[in-house]
Amino acid sequence: MSLSGKITGDGFEQIILPRCGRPRAEVIGGPAFGVDVSVISLPGGLGLALTSDPLSLIPSLGLQESAWLSVHLMANDMATTGFAPQYAQMVLNLPPGLSQADFTTYWDHIHRYCDNIGVAITGGHTGSIEGQNSTIAGGGTMLLTAPLNEILLSKNAEAGNVIIVTKQCAMSSAAILAMSFPETVKNKLGNEIYNLGCEMFYQTSSLKDGLTAAGTGNRFNKVTAMHDVTEGGVLGAVYEMAAASGNGVIIDNDLLPVDDVAGGICSLFNIDPRYCIGAGAMIIAVKKQWGQNVLHRLHGNNIPATIIGEFTNQAHSYKLIENGVEKDMPYFSKDPYWEAFFNAYKNGWK
Repeated sequence: MSLSGKITGDGFEQIILPRCGRPRAEVIGGPAFGVDVSVISLPGGLGLALTSDPLSLIPSLGLQESAWLSVHLMANDMATTGFAPQYAQMVLNLPPGLSQADFTTYWDHIHRYCDNIGVAITGGHTGSIEGQNSTIAGGGTMLLTAPLNEILLSKNAEAGNVIIVTKQCAMSSAAILAMSFPETVKNKLGNEIYNLGCEMFYQTSSLKDGLTAAGTGNRFNKVTAMHDVTEGGVLGAVYEMAAASGNGVIIDNDLLPVDDVAGGICSLFNIDPRYCIGAGAMIIAVKKQWGQNVLHRLHGNNIPATIIGEFTNQAHSYKLIENGVEKDMPYFSKDPYWEAFFNAYKNGWK
């Protein structure tokens, strides 16, 4: 177990995975390393896909921004199925000091963001917890139903598939750090970088990316799998997808998209943009001959996208080409964003 962030892979394998209740045959996609959603087979050829995530309540960001993260981090996971979420359950464990007016504002934004993407809030639990001073205000679950044989899972990536990443590395890390420590970012990097960093915040939805890649009307079955970029960044997501699908992977470091804004903010906080929380980006596995087709459709919908490598048939072989040299691609169980954020806070950065 780490002090912050998600449970480690070893912790998941040793503690969680052997203790998952009663096995049921209709659970065809359950908890696993590198998997965004679970899938249950329903009668009539339908599948139920669902995912859960913490709900955010981050004073340094604001109520509206916290609501955005609460809704869209779950929606991003759902987007990896190739379908849009339909329902949500919300469990709120609020700090006692949160006023009714602030809670009303926060919940109104939750409602509006769900409404905007077609999600009905179907229930949950709401209460206050004494001593609750975390930036996590509870947890939520999103669900959808779709034809079972059309629901994508990250474990279905195939050897030979090219790997597309949308947008760029470290978007959410850079945006949240800029918004949380505005004076420091302005003083060190300038007003322009600060403003552009803040503008990235509302680009941290990858729902449109997933739906565009998979096809919203006619399904595009040349896309085999997708994986949301969260903790561990773009390279962490690629590693997880390879492990989940039993493939190897080879990535060209020079092709990883990192602009001067995200790169500059990450450098200021001494974190590697390739390995830090990157919500808003999507990893997409595509049959090789159709890679350019998917790029064209993404670009046609104003979604930046880049082919960065491919999956291989060499299981457990995770390779990164840097400066023309092929190296083992590391995997970090603890995202560097958390330490960077808390170090800046402890050091009095404003």
